[in-house]
Amino acid sequence: MILIEKTEVMGFEQAIRGTRNPMNSWDKSDSGICKSGDSGIGCSNCAACDCEHTYDHSFQIGKNDHELMMKLVNGGPVHAKFRRMIAVYVDITAPLYWWKEFDTYKVGTVANSCSTMHKIHAKEFTLDDFSHEHLLPDLIVKSNDIPIPYRPLNLLYDTIEALNVYREKFLETKEKDWWWQMIQLLPSSFNQKRTIMLNYEVLAGIYPMRKNHKLDEWRELYQWIEGLPYSNLIVGEAAPEFMNKTFHIPKEGLK
Repeated sequence: MILIEKTEVMGFEQAIRGTRNPMNSWDKSDSGICKSGDSGIGCSNCAACDCEHTYDHSFQIGKNDHELMMKLVNGGPVHAKFRRMIAVYVDITAPLYWWKEFDTYKVGTVANSCSTMHKIHAKEFTLDDFSHEHLLPDLIVKSNDIPIPYRPLNLLYDTIEALNVYREKFLETKEKDWWWQMIQLLPSSFNQKRTIMLNYEVLAGIYPMRKNHKLDEWRELYQWIEGLPYSNLIVGEAAPEFMNKTFHIPKEGLK
């Protein structure tokens, strides 16, 4: 399982200014505040053509700026440096076996996680603390033609029961031996929450590499990426038609 929540995206305005600097073309920028009249971006210049005419004073990308950004995206990472300036903050809860793969992406990311070292004993272990949606309730395996019942879900229940016994012993005695039993027996399916900071350039690297991954968690993250504002700045022209969406990006970011 994976839980993705509290997404915030910011930095579009600053990134657009950066794209205009090399050619001193700031006068061609048409992004701005969503409102009617000459002093705002209005609907005629808005890149999100499915505009709801809300005029909510959010920051929106104009058609000229979006065209320039897509040209830079199509030129490759060297030209699409502006993506590094579009920051994404998000809370992700996922099993340790997924975090082990995510930790490959160290450049351009910052993470603060819930600590298993310090807080593993803070609460009683329950089934919901673990990703278990694919565990079979019953499974018969033959060994030397002798049927042996292996019940994966029951094995997890047994592990949880043992962890709670060791937890109680640790709370009672404060002896580190019991703490070690929890740490070294903790399954990799244990769910951990992290607050992540990354950017559109990092996501542009993740997207093609994990697109068809066998883990459900990666496929769900893949869909989350596609749902971000102006996601084709991340995945190129192959992105789902983001124009079908209207994004209202407050000055302080999108939540």
